[in-house]
Amino acid sequence: MIDFSLLLAFVLAASILSLTPGVDTAMVLRSATVDGRRPAILAAIGIALGCVMWGAAVALGLGTLLRASYLAYTMVKIAGAAYLIWLGGKLLLKPRAALRTEDQSPAPGGSGAFWRGFLTNLLNPKVGVFYVTFLPQFVPAGAPVAGYIFFLACIHVAITLAWFAALITATAPLGRFLRQPEAVRALDRITGLVFIAFGLKLATSRVS
Repeated sequence: MIDFSLLLAFVLAASILSLTPGVDTAMVLRSATVDGRRPAILAAIGIALGCVMWGAAVALGLGTLLRASYLAYTMVKIAGAAYLIWLGGKLLLKPRAALRTEDQSPAPGGSGAFWRGFLTNLLNPKVGVFYVTFLPQFVPAGAPVAGYIFFLACIHVAITLAWFAALITATAPLGRFLRQPEAVRALDRITGLVFIAFGLKLATSRVS
């Protein structure tokens, strides 16, 4: 059973949330401008897969556990914050001095971009808490709750991927203007600071 007015409200809300800048957007933006189109796409796919797994976990009840258990939430939160701070520290302390061009052989960081996106999302318990508090509001009466929550999570993932596709398309050409080592170093350091800031924010966050 689908309530189309409720579904439209969810699509509008999810679209606004997807457009809100966050660590995922920062990761895809940096990959698109510095690493190239392919790593950016892989990062976006990794982020989307992390969201799908959180959606499945929430549908199966794990999100409720994170919301109810301070210990479970804290363990996942600390792991996610540490990972973000580690990524940010690497970019901040060891920024690259060269931009990989499209005609070069694929860099080892291609698959690395996927795993960075996947782990950053998977190790962020705020995603699970967000899903468990946000998605049930849009489940129509009489619908199977678990299945419909996963359905809504998949819609959110589709919207996020569409946003990332637009972002990659718009920013990938900027790579032509980022050939100078100073520009690459500056973007790496800015992204590193963003990751560290989000990591610290996650580390000090609480279940709301």
